[in-house]
Amino acid sequence: MTLAAGLMLAACARAAADAGTTEPIDWNRARELMKKSHEGAALSAGDQAYLDRAMAARRKGEGPAPAAAAGPSAEQRERFRTLQQKRQQGETLTNDDQAFVREMQTKFGAGGRGSPQPAGTPPPPPREKTGLVPLDEMTADQNYKGRDGGLYGGGRNQPPAAHLKAALAEAARIVPRDADGKPAPQGKIGLLSVGMSNTTQEFSRFKELADRDPAKAAAVVIVDGAQGGQAAAQWAESSDNRVWQTVDARLRTAGVTAAQVQVAWLKQANIRPTEPFPRHAEKLAADVTTILHLLKQRFPNLRIVYLSSRIYAGYAGTPLNPEPYAYESAFAFRDLIRQQIEGQAALNCDPARGAVKAPLLLWGPYLWADGLTPRKSDGLVWTRADLREDGTHPSATSGREKVARLLLAFLKNDATAKPWFVGQ
Repeated sequence: MTLAAGLMLAACARAAADAGTTEPIDWNRARELMKKSHEGAALSAGDQAYLDRAMAARRKGEGPAPAAAAGPSAEQRERFRTLQQKRQQGETLTNDDQAFVREMQTKFGAGGRGSPQPAGTPPPPPREKTGLVPLDEMTADQNYKGRDGGLYGGGRNQPPAAHLKAALAEAARIVPRDADGKPAPQGKIGLLSVGMSNTTQEFSRFKELADRDPAKAAAVVIVDGAQGGQAAAQWAESSDNRVWQTVDARLRTAGVTAAQVQVAWLKQANIRPTEPFPRHAEKLAADVTTILHLLKQRFPNLRIVYLSSRIYAGYAGTPLNPEPYAYESAFAFRDLIRQQIEGQAALNCDPARGAVKAPLLLWGPYLWADGLTPRKSDGLVWTRADLREDGTHPSATSGREKVARLLLAFLKNDATAKPWFVGQ
């Protein structure tokens, strides 16, 4: 090829690229891509670039104004309320009823009083920090809206002695088991994730790191049960919906039986919360309680569930789960742990105290830090590059990596996890 021909081809390529970037944005396509992104679906490089360009244009004020969200009709509200009551009373919903509940929760959010809430409130402007204090940095003298600090309350970040003793006893029962759940030297220890899109994105990276780590016990089989678009309300709505069917399918693919699942990492939130604190956190806690019941019913040898709340959401550009909801969700998980410690029957894990309803609960890694303000314990920060374009999901590079490494370090070093996670 001559030099002139090469220059001509390069000029044509530049012209084509310029034409591509100036082509009018198809906002319907952009909305569909955004929906896929929110549901945790992987976008192609071309689709991601298109979505990034559309969102950049929206920030400049281009494109159609967002339509106001129409609230549910009185008939829809009544049906939703009735179905929520049935579910809370333990009744099984039909497939049509389950689909209706999902549609209402996705469109309008899940109201703590059994009523869909309009999801038209925009998120606050993106912020590099909020001024909120991480839960694990709050002292006994500090409080947030009347709630004290510390992962376990009272400014404490370690479980009380009696609860730790019980946790160590449960950890000692986490051993390789055969398909029927009997201890077996060549058996398996199933480690399952439970959660939504952020959880599956972070846990998938954790699995990659852990499976390559020579310190991990060979018996530990890591299975990602978390799923995009499936928040706490969706996991809690039924014992045999698409969410749980997907979990079963993934376990089968991994060669893990229900009797071999012994540990879970649960990181959950709800879609488009709208209610003030503490009501939205109480709704999340109620959903997670139901999930814990279902987990224990399905996996009889499930001993410990490690809980983690959301990462920083101050950069969020959508109302999917912005601040302060992400920060406040930690209180839902802490309340559940404290209720179990206090002996509430709904979360009982001790057969000596009555019917076992749930596995033992502990904090896993606490993931929230106030944006660019370094966390005192480890210097953790969340930069804009750690989040995807929507400011809610972790970026494929640094964001997922941070969570994955925090989880891996926790399991390799925590006194209740190291005995079974680290090989001998």
